[in-house]
Amino acid sequence: MEEHARQVADLLRLLANENRLLLVCALLEGPKGVGELAAVVPGITRPALSQHLHALRGAGLLRDEKRGQFVTYSLADPRLREVLAVLKREYCPDP
Repeated sequence: MEEHARQVADLLRLLANENRLLLVCALLEGPKGVGELAAVVPGITRPALSQHLHALRGAGLLRDEKRGQFVTYSLADPRLREVLAVLKREYCPDP
């Protein structure tokens, strides 16, 4: 139980960052390239974007696929979709 609590706390700590949350929400719609993800987070620098993507990938939440010079990111952990569905339902009600 203690290990499970640690894993959930780690996930929530990652999602507590507004930029990372925006990136993950954008990837709910499907895989996206770095340029598309940069457009989702207003004012983010490329180095900051790279750090956030690296943190999410390192935690096993994202996967990346490189094709030549282009990298496409997608969700790697299916539980992430479920967590965000609950958050959206509870905190983002339809108008």
